[in-house]
Amino acid sequence: MKELPRSSPLAAVSPLDGRYADKTADLVPYASEAALIEARLRVEVEYLLALGDADGVDCEIDADERAHLRAVVDGFDADDAELVKQIETEGTEQFAATRHDVKAVEYFLRTETPERLHPWIHFGLTSEDVNNLAHRLNAKGAVEDVLLPAISEIRETLTAMAREYRDVPMLARTHGQPATPTTFGKELAVFAARLGRTAARVRAAVDDLSGKLAGASGTYAAHVAAYPDVDWRAFSAAFVADLGLDHTPLATQVNPCDDLAALFDALAGVNNVLLDLDRDVWRYVSDRYLGQESASSETGSSTMPHKVNPIDFENSEGNLSKANADLTFLRDYVTSSRLQRDLSDSTVKRNVGAAFAHCLIGYRKTATGLGKVVPNEQVMREELENTPEIIGEAVQTILRREGDTEAYERVKELTRGQRVTLSDFRELFDELDVDEDVRAELRALTPAGYTGVADELVGELD
Repeated sequence: MKELPRSSPLAAVSPLDGRYADKTADLVPYASEAALIEARLRVEVEYLLALGDADGVDCEIDADERAHLRAVVDGFDADDAELVKQIETEGTEQFAATRHDVKAVEYFLRTETPERLHPWIHFGLTSEDVNNLAHRLNAKGAVEDVLLPAISEIRETLTAMAREYRDVPMLARTHGQPATPTTFGKELAVFAARLGRTAARVRAAVDDLSGKLAGASGTYAAHVAAYPDVDWRAFSAAFVADLGLDHTPLATQVNPCDDLAALFDALAGVNNVLLDLDRDVWRYVSDRYLGQESASSETGSSTMPHKVNPIDFENSEGNLSKANADLTFLRDYVTSSRLQRDLSDSTVKRNVGAAFAHCLIGYRKTATGLGKVVPNEQVMREELENTPEIIGEAVQTILRREGDTEAYERVKELTRGQRVTLSDFRELFDELDVDEDVRAELRALTPAGYTGVADELVGELD
């Protein structure tokens, strides 16, 4: 095969940057290598400006320089990212190749600042001081700006559908077998409620993301050696808070990643709810409870022209399963670092964006699928009518209320493992020694009417 241009989606090693590139594009500002470079630059600039504000530190930055530094960050573009990468890998006329990504950012910043400020760039820091903050800023932005809105869109759709179909009766199944009636709207409301709770866990985890800035072994040693009279712990706490993160006061060179682990776990919780939804809706489509709107140009099968497959839910299931495998690995891996630092987590953290991307594809596929399905109320009602044994629970419960100690056994003998009709039930009712008003109550029972307060439960959604 002729060699493809590296920029071609067909040359991408991962489908995230190939087949699904259009679906993951919203994560590029947070999950790409350029985004990580930009976040590092932002941390370096904000740190330099903070040094300029610190009492007792001989770093002076005038107003014009401050405005320029902020403009360097705000105007950071693809050409700048390419230059940083060149400094790291190839070198330039001014700098030999650093072979170090954070050092390359430091040198890039030198090209944008007067020489007298160069000693203050990255002053007293270790690379992990910059990296831990940059990774968390990107994770925070990706979740708040991209993933949570996608989750909210699904929940809003589920809530609207739950309200619209709150009183559409449907057969519920437990252990895969006919159980008792429910309503389609109530079942969607359950998923909407679960999604709301798990999304709240994600929001809480994002709010708890914390940053560290304390030097090579977490002791502020270099800072204190240079300026022993400066309260560097207070400086660090204020600096990290200004970035929008909680402060980690105790750390090694590495910021303990329990906060990131909690975020990954919370996202996996959301994904588990949606996996459950995808599989249930897939079954409802299979049972013809749900019809699907289809595009005339779509091909459902290469050999069976009639098919309209639930491909969005299947695609979502696959991507969310992959996301959860990645999130579980990340959760378990990033919380360990040998002694005060080992570098194995560095390459692992570069894959956070891939896990988020599989989440996003899954969320959007679920949302697309929900936009295509329409309840087939006739099929739902027909199945209820064809499964009259499901009123057995109501019958034996009413009889228990009337003091019948053999109520369960009586209904079990009539229905267990057998096909019955409403006429069979009515013959049983005629034989019972009960008041006529109770007999009338029993005869009025129907599968479609035996839904309790399912429609009212939808109102529990906020």
